[in-house]
Amino acid sequence: MAYWLMKSNPKFFGIDDIKRLGVDSWDGVRNYRARNFMRDDMQVGDQVIFYHSSANPSGAAGIMTITQAGYPDPTQFHPEHRHYDPLATEDMPRWYMVDVSFELAFTDVVPLSALKFIPALEDSLLLKKGCQQLTVIPLEPKHWQAIIDMAESLGLVP
Repeated sequence: MAYWLMKSNPKFFGIDDIKRLGVDSWDGVRNYRARNFMRDDMQVGDQVIFYHSSANPSGAAGIMTITQAGYPDPTQFHPEHRHYDPLATEDMPRWYMVDVSFELAFTDVVPLSALKFIPALEDSLLLKKGCQQLTVIPLEPKHWQAIIDMAESLGLVP
């Protein structure tokens, strides 16, 4: 099993949305590095920190599980869709997605301002300069555990 952090702006799709839906597709990723993680590395059963980005505050909002490994994102093929890519074809898709299921919502966000001070996260891509814009980030087990421990210490795990 691997660990991941996936970012979404809660104005468009947040932890409450995946909680309501139970399972949904994580589509619309248009960054090659993030796409490669989804296409090549994510597997069923992997655990994911759902991270609210571009929020006040930004931070870890809950936990999801990968329920379907990477497969072509169909939104790339539809000209009327905002994620359409005219260079993508059914035979040569450019963009991939995974399916995720809701596991747990923290009672409040574990803010990035707190995550920055966790020594175990110093070498994580979450805090590495130049990687902040990545919407899909692999986590080492120590990174995962540090975030979960912080959520628990703040009393945010129901």
